[in-house]
Amino acid sequence: MKKTRVVVIGTGAVGSTTAYTLLLRNRMDELVLIDANHNKAVGDALDMNHGMPFTGGAKLWAGTYEDCREADIIIITAGAAQRDGETRVDLLKRNVSIFDSIIEEVSKVNTQAILLIASNPVDIMSYFTWRKLQWPINRIIGSGTLLDSARFRYLIGEKLDIDPRSVHAHIVGEHGDSELPLWSLANVAGAQLQLSDEDKEDIFTNTRDAAYQIIDAKGATYYAIALALDRICTAILRDEGAVLNVSTLLQDYHGISDVYLGVPCIVDRQGVREVMNITITDSEKELLQCSANKLKGLIESISPEA
Repeated sequence: MKKTRVVVIGTGAVGSTTAYTLLLRNRMDELVLIDANHNKAVGDALDMNHGMPFTGGAKLWAGTYEDCREADIIIITAGAAQRDGETRVDLLKRNVSIFDSIIEEVSKVNTQAILLIASNPVDIMSYFTWRKLQWPINRIIGSGTLLDSARFRYLIGEKLDIDPRSVHAHIVGEHGDSELPLWSLANVAGAQLQLSDEDKEDIFTNTRDAAYQIIDAKGATYYAIALALDRICTAILRDEGAVLNVSTLLQDYHGISDVYLGVPCIVDRQGVREVMNITITDSEKELLQCSANKLKGLIESISPEA
């Protein structure tokens, strides 16, 4: 049986935490760490390897782009760090040049893997990657609004004193300031949520601004996004057919085309197998279209090629 291999490119806070999460949960047979600062990747690999007597025994090493050759999933977390007070879209121009070199090196040795993009602004970076590589849409996935939806579910659960795993609720659109809550679909066991308009506004504001609050408090977010990336990898490697709010290229989706946005998708060994055809209200549709238009404008500003 072929061994499963996951490669993490970028061993900053998000990349190293993601690798550690995957290792602890024994998701793959082989785990490779790649970073522009090779010594950092070596140090992380050595540190994690010292814990192997307590884990499932995956083989782990600091590698090079050549190690992407046999990868099933390549997670890209590399890029410029988000600064205090900086929006995700402010990262755009700084990260595009970094991504250009990374995906060029990856595509030299592997054109069959699933690329999982986590670097911000994730929707634009995912779109940029797809436009450059021209791989099938299903195999270039952004982490999307999966984390935002988890934050949303947590805050709803906290307000109602209900386990967030029992809350079904979605954040869609940009992973960023123009994202929107689908209150029309939010429920617990099929029952509509008993929340006031003030409660809803407070919950969504804290969902949308969560990253800024965390960055202001400790400089970066990485634990929850690592868990979200682990969840996506699990759905792929186990061929689950799980419904996850990942970022994918939309085509004629509520009037939206040619842009990556986070929406509910079926994720399995193929990557994004299908975009869910969900029913939303007219006001939600309008907000989703506004989110798409915002990102399209930013994409057009990068370069004529984008």
